[in-house]
Amino acid sequence: MIKAIIFDFDGLIIDTETAWYDAYKEALGFYNADLPLDEFAKCIGTHDTVLFEYFKSQLGESCNVQEIESRASDIHRVKMATVQAREGVKEYLEEAKSSGYRIALASSSSREWVTHFLGELGLLQYFESITTRDDVEKVKPAPDLYLKAIKRLHISPAEAIAFEDSLNGLNAAVAAGLKCVIVPNSVTESLTFEKHDLRLKSMAEKSLAEVIKHIENVK
Repeated sequence: MIKAIIFDFDGLIIDTETAWYDAYKEALGFYNADLPLDEFAKCIGTHDTVLFEYFKSQLGESCNVQEIESRASDIHRVKMATVQAREGVKEYLEEAKSSGYRIALASSSSREWVTHFLGELGLLQYFESITTRDDVEKVKPAPDLYLKAIKRLHISPAEAIAFEDSLNGLNAAVAAGLKCVIVPNSVTESLTFEKHDLRLKSMAEKSLAEVIKHIENVK
C-alpha cells in the first residue's frame, strides 16, 4: 500500500531545466558554440560534470568553465524572476496532505536552492522531509537520495511513489525500489523513458488518487 509521495524538484515542481538549457545555450553563443538538447539532457537530474566536459570538447581544454557558468547563472536568474509551479503541482500536494500521505522531496540540487524556491512558491510547508545533495555522497542516478528519503520516513521503498522528469531521476528511483511516475517538461519530453510505472503530460492530467489507484493495480 502506498504511504508516501516523493517529489523531485528541478524540472518537476518548477521548470528550471528549460530555463537552464536556454541560459547555457545563450551563454555558449558568446563563444560561437552551440549546445544540442541531447547533450544538455545528459546532465539533467544529476551533477554538471558531463556538461562541463562538453564545454571543453567544443572550446578546448583551456575554456573557462567558471566564466560560462557565471554567464549562464546571470541569464537563468533573470528567467526565473517570476517563478511558477508546474501545472497541477499544488493540487497534488493539497490532495496528498488531505488524504494523509507522507510528502517528501529528493533532489540532486542543494538544500539552499530547493528551499528558496519552495519558499517563493509557498510550498515549503507541505514537505515533511527534504533530502538534497547536501545529505548524500552520490546524487542521481545513484539511488542514495531516495534511499535516504525512505529511511527518514521509516517506510519501505514499495510504499512510496517517486515523481520525476528526467532519466537520471527515473533510474535513481527504480534502483532504490520505488514506483516512478514520469512527468517530463519541454526539455525532457523527447527522451526515451523505460521501466517507469506511468507517464503524464502534467499533473493536471490525472488526480493523485487516480495515479495511486493505477500504481497499486499494476502487478
